[in-house]
Formats: sequence, structure tokens, C-alpha cells
Amino acid sequence: MSAAEQWRSELAAWAIPPHILEAAPESPWGFPVAAFPPDPSPALDSVSRERALEALPEGGTVLDIGCGGGAATFALVPPAGSVTGLDASAEMLQAYADEAERRGVAHREIVGSWPEIAAAVDVHDVVVCHHVFYNTPDLADFAHALTAKARHRVVVELTSAHPLTATRPLWRHFHGLDRPDGPTAALAIDVLTEAGIPVSHQRWRRPPRDVPREVLVGMNRRRLCLPLDAEPEVDRLMGDRNEPRELVTIWWDPVLAH
Repeated sequence: MSAAEQWRSELAAWAIPPHILEAAPESPWGFPVAAFPPDPSPALDSVSRERALEALPEGGTVLDIGCGGGAATFALVPPAGSVTGLDASAEMLQAYADEAERRGVAHREIVGSWPEIAAAVDVHDVVVCHHVFYNTPDLADFAHALTAKARHRVVVELTSAHPLTATRPLWRHFHGLDRPDGPTAALAIDVLTEAGIPVSHQRWRRPPRDVPREVLVGMNRRRLCLPLDAEPEVDRLMGDRNEPRELVTIWWDPVLAH
């Protein structure tokens, strides 16, 4: 089995069984805007930020794929002089636009899914894509489309393992269901290498984002397809979420990827 086939198979294993999905009181998909706030003072020791800044000229352009509220983008302002956020959520893009206005940086927002909408997107100096890979079955095509829109560098950030692995005990408790323990960032690197993309990567750790506990509890409760009155039990079982997360930054320069 190729790395790309393994990646696709391990992602597919996260599908919610039909009987659980059909009984869900609301959609388990999507993310609340409050879960992805831009950092008002980005940490200088963020590896992803450092790798992007190395390739970003003064006043340069940044394209953020799956931008959410813009944490990856606004960590680069300045020196970025113009930013573009692409996301499937109009609500996320409104938060992105509001933050760009607050910071006084030129901005554009594009509603859509990557890479389906890639033809409508211009080339930018740096392309960033944080915490999107685990939603992407066809990872090689996705990454090649990123390369095509980057003048100097592509910077990707993801957790070392699928972020939902933290919910495995919750799935077992509420549904008696054993969930997968993959895919991983290491497998993503294998997929990109297999696709002919000469990537570099670095592992590092970062404290969890300052997201209100109730937002995280509500998000997990919806992911688990549970009713609102299950939130106290979800909260209890989540335990302490203040430990640093292991992240992996992957980057490559388009001139080397062709």
C-alpha cells in the first residue's frame, strides 16, 4: 500500500457510524469561530511563524488556506502587507476580515474548498496552511495545489497525530466504540515525499490555545453526536487540557518542488 493510500484509509476510518450520525441532534461538522482566535501577540518561538518569515519579503503577500479566524495569517503581520484568507465558512471569513481591518492590513476573503477553488486564487509570496491536512483525503493533490500558488514557500502546521485521537476515551465511554490512532504527521510527510515534494520538517511543542473551556466542551459534545445535556459528563471526562501539544511544521520551497 502506498503512503497516499494508507493516509486515505486511515482518515476514512474516522467516519462516524451511520446509526450514530443519524441519531445526532445537530451536525457534528464545522468549528465554532471562538475555537480559532487570532493570537493578538504571536509567540516569537513558533516554528511555523519563523519558517514563513524566512521567505516573506517586507510588504509581501500571504495566502492562508483553511484560515479560520486568521491565527496563521496575522502572526505574519507585519511584515505582510496584503493577506488572503480562504475558508469554507463565511462566518470564519467574517472574523478574518474583521481582524484584518483591526490591524489595518489589506485583505481579501474567498469562500470555498481547496483545491477545488484554486483557479480563482492568485500566486502569493508565502502560502500557509495550519491544521487542515487531517481533513484532506487526497493529500498529494492538495499539496501540489499549494505549491502552485506559492512564490517562495509553503508552510504547513499540524498536530503530530490526528487531533481527534484525544477523544478516543470519550467515544469508548459514550458509544462503546474504539476509534483509530492515526493518521500521523509522519505519514503526511511520507505522502508528500512520495509525491515528489522535497519537504523539510520540525517537531516542537506549544501550550494549548486560550480557548474557553465551554467552547471546547461544546465542540466535543457535537463531535460525539450527543445532546446538550451530555455536556457536564463530557466536561468531566475531558480532564485537564492544559498540557502542551506536540506540533509538526512542514515546509517546502516551490522552486525545489518542480
